[in-house]
Amino acid sequence: MRRSFKFLLRPTRHQEITLTAMLDDHRALYNAALEERREAWRRCKVSIRYGDQSGQLKEIRDADPEGQGRWSFTSQQQTLRRLNTAFEAFFRRVRAGQTPGYPRFKGRGWFDTVTLVEGDGARWDSQ
Repeated sequence: MRRSFKFLLRPTRHQEITLTAMLDDHRALYNAALEERREAWRRCKVSIRYGDQSGQLKEIRDADPEGQGRWSFTSQQQTLRRLNTAFEAFFRRVRAGQTPGYPRFKGRGWFDTVTLVEGDGARWDSQ
């Protein structure tokens, strides 16, 4: 059984800055992965999948330790899975003959969720 929880956060100013930075970095990862897929198809007719992009994540994190490298590896994988899910839905609609709706780049106000996986070091501290 899968469970999800929503918590009302009242972060301090420092925590708010950190959470905003985390959202911005995950949004940048999502948009960069989308751009990579678009350009690979446009230029070379090559399809890039989740496994390809997930495999590049280690190098991305090593190249940017103060940016992408400071966040949870699995949360970044979840962001790439989110993009993959958008593409799967797009291709499912194409096959069904519906209006497909190609995945879009996310602006600042349109990317408001980061998925943290249980057992990844994220802990609830009520204090």
